[in-house]
Order: sequence, then C-alpha cells, then structure tokens
Amino acid sequence: MKYTRSFLRVALSGLIGAGALLGSAASAEELRYAMGMPPGSISAQIGEDYAEAVKEYSDGEVTVKVYPLSLLNFAETSAGVRDGIADIGYLLAPYFPSEYPHFNMIAEASMVLTLMGEEVRGREGMAYVGAMSEFVFFDCPECNQDFADQNQVFTGSTGSSPYILQCTEPVTTIEDVKGKRLRVGAASWSRWAEDIGAVPVTMSANEMLEALDQGVVDCIVLSVPEIRNFGLGDTVTDITRVVPGGIFAGTAVTNFNRDTWQSLNDNERAALLRAGAITSAATPWEYHKRHETILAEMEQEGAEVHDPDPALVEEIRAFTREDMETIAENYSDKHGVERGEEMIARFRELLDKWVGLVQDVDSRQELVDLYWEEIFSRVDPATHGM
Repeated sequence: MKYTRSFLRVALSGLIGAGALLGSAASAEELRYAMGMPPGSISAQIGEDYAEAVKEYSDGEVTVKVYPLSLLNFAETSAGVRDGIADIGYLLAPYFPSEYPHFNMIAEASMVLTLMGEEVRGREGMAYVGAMSEFVFFDCPECNQDFADQNQVFTGSTGSSPYILQCTEPVTTIEDVKGKRLRVGAASWSRWAEDIGAVPVTMSANEMLEALDQGVVDCIVLSVPEIRNFGLGDTVTDITRVVPGGIFAGTAVTNFNRDTWQSLNDNERAALLRAGAITSAATPWEYHKRHETILAEMEQEGAEVHDPDPALVEEIRAFTREDMETIAENYSDKHGVERGEEMIARFRELLDKWVGLVQDVDSRQELVDLYWEEIFSRVDPATHGM
C-alpha cells in the first residue's frame, strides 16, 4: 500500500494536526533522514553535518533529523522513501537492480579505475563521485526518470575509497581466490568473482559480520573504513591491497521523497542542494583519509596486510577491459537500457575531467567547494524534481 505523506506523519508522530499538514508550512516540519549505516559510523557523522548545513543554509526554515540504522535499513530504504516513511533516504541503488538500472549501470563501471593512471590513486572516490553526480544531474534524464518512477528525487551521490579483499585467511594469488566465497556489494564484483572461479555471495551490508564470523563467506569485498563502521576488526585477519579495485558508487546519498521535495519552496530546495554538496564530498574525502590509518591500526591489532601477486592484478585489468565492452549490452538485455554505450562513453569523458579537477584538492572543504561550484550550484531548484 502506498501511504500519503500526511497520513504517515500523523501515524508515525501522533503529534501533528491535520490542519498543519494541509497548510503550506511543510518547510517548518522536521524532515526524517533514514540511513542503514550504524550510529557512530562515518556516514552517520556526515549525516549530522548535512542536517546542520540544511538548518544553516535555510535559516532554520528546514530541519533534518538523522535516523542511523533505526527508521529504515538498507533493504527497506527504496520503498520507505517512496512511500513517505522517510523524507530522505541513504539509498544503495544496487540493492534494487530493476528499479534503478541507468544509475546502477554507471555505478557498476567503477572498476574502470583499475585501468587509469597513477594520478587517480588515492583519489578514486573523489573523482568518481564528482563525475557521477554531474552525469546524473545533467546527462542522464533516464536516471532521474527511474527515481521519479519510485516517487523520489535525486539530490546527490557519494562513494567510497577502493574496494579490496578482507578475509579470514591470506588471499593474494589467482589460485587463492578460486573457490573462495566472496561477499560482494555490486554486480561488477560478482561478475569478476565468477570470471576468476570464486563464488559471489550477495547479502546486505548489515549481515556481513555474522557471515564472516560464521564462515558463510571467506572474504568480503569492501572499503577499508567499513571495518570500523561495521565492527569487523575482530573478524578480518587478512587484507589484500588493490584487488579487485573499483569503488562503491551506487549510493544516492540524500534521495528525497518526491512529495516532500515538491512541498518545499525554491529557497528551501536550494538550501538542500547546497547541503548536498557536503554529503557527496565528505564521504569519499573521509574514506580516503582513513584508508591507510585503519590499515595501520589493523596491522597493530594483529591482522596481515598483503600486496597481491602481479598476475592477479593483471587478471583483474584483463577482466575489466572486457567487462567495459559488455556492460552496456548486459543492461540492455536485462533492464532495457537503450543508450548504454553512449552513456558510458559520456561518463568516461567526465571521469577523465574529474581526475584532473581533484588533483589539487587538499582538504574536505576544498572538495565540498569544488562539488558546489562545478555541480550543485548549476542545478535549478525551481525545476529539478518538479
């Protein structure tokens, strides 16, 4: 059943009168931001930064309350934002391949980063998120239509530092990987696992710790900061740098319920877009910043950090070259994406541009400012999502 926004506000809070709901002061209400990330995680902290920025930029006319791992989990977020249980959601689009095929196709292409030069190393997420957000806002009407079909409005993406192998035993060679059960978070890593002879396992991020601890999976393919976010430090014993590479880029970080978005005025939507530059930029900046720090901490705590065998690295590059040639065809066959090759080509142009743009970024605020100037300031709050 699809509930109206007004009904849900009454049912969930029991405090708001029908007259207030029917009035024009929706902006005075506190918006609910649901995320499946745990309390205390990097993303939850950034969510609070977003809430503070929304209040500041809107002069208090809009406020946001963040619900980390309480109002909606990852699997519930798409329908929950659609139906107004939350006004804003931390949407992991790859969990819903049929609903968001165009966005997911571009997110799945992130292993292309393994084919790029050294200038992208340590800045993968910053470049990819910038290119992804710019592409969705201005070059992908199909992406925005997919969101609209789910009663949502896109207001920014975000992404991680590189995804690497985190295991309960050493895995550094092609032979080591074969037969291993790998928890993967997107179809690109699933295809790579199958290609090399491993067994991909799909499950919610909220289930990873138990699966690794009980031997349901041998490794997880994940960014290093998630070790702390999901409490994996006592379970992961062996980490392999570099492989398989790519980032998780399928996060529509502050997707709005469309009815909520349209109930706001232009100035309020402009404030939310301004704050959106923070959530988009802060995650890749913080994840990259903490990558090496957490690796060093894990070594001090007894984990082994390995370099991969060069043959494994080359196998991944060979797979990625082939996969980049077939990803558009896959999405055409499975999800009816009609101009996949054109979309991927345009995105790769933007990615090359963004690798250059992030080279001189030396602080989180500089990345926020860059995203604002190059992307979010160009979005028209009077027409976007309307």
